[in-house]
Amino acid sequence: MTLLEVENLAARHGLLQAVRGVSFTVDQGEILAIVGANGAGKSTLLRTIAGAHPAAQGGVRFDGTDLAGVPAHKRVGLGIALVPEGRKLFGELTVEENLAVAGRRSRPGPWDLKAVLDAFPMLEPLRGHRASSLSGGQQQATSIARALMTNPRLLLIDEVSLGLAPVAVDAVYESVRTLKDAGATLLIVEQDLGRALSVADRVLCFLEGRIALSAPTGEVTREQVTAAYFGLDRPSVPEQT
Repeated sequence: MTLLEVENLAARHGLLQAVRGVSFTVDQGEILAIVGANGAGKSTLLRTIAGAHPAAQGGVRFDGTDLAGVPAHKRVGLGIALVPEGRKLFGELTVEENLAVAGRRSRPGPWDLKAVLDAFPMLEPLRGHRASSLSGGQQQATSIARALMTNPRLLLIDEVSLGLAPVAVDAVYESVRTLKDAGATLLIVEQDLGRALSVADRVLCFLEGRIALSAPTGEVTREQVTAAYFGLDRPSVPEQT
């Protein structure tokens, strides 16, 4: 079943057009990875879907509902949660308090404190630690866990592994695989192509605000994605929406 429909979406930063006429869909239970160079429009796309950035044209539909004019906090209520680049935790609150803040306005669903800590076992011994004292990987795990506390139907994760040590990336992606096994629907922005292809069902490669490649991960090579990433000529791959 199609959960998210993005149609001819455009978004700007002043005179700069960051997203240019993008169209794609995401099915329930699917993991879609968005890759591309810095400035390709990936983060702006996620923020626009989440309602944190205005659309200049086109539209977003979520489970058949047109989100035009729906503010970010009401999109959370519908089941869309964004894990922003930079984590943006409440630094003076503990891990558990950060999770509890999100849980106070959560939708009905399976994700409560126990379920989240089961999915992110690294956080159990850190429950009483202030968020500002955590490592980058621990903060990223807390940020994803906090978003889950809202019981989203669609989880948007921006720059999953940016700035993290390899061991921290391993731990975060282990938790992402746990979410995948639980049937979560994820849209992830990732700089690490290998990591993205290892967990995603489908990949979109962005180039200058447009989709340069769209394909199931099992039907595309790393070389084809790399060529699209840099805007080089490449063998054709099956287009997917």
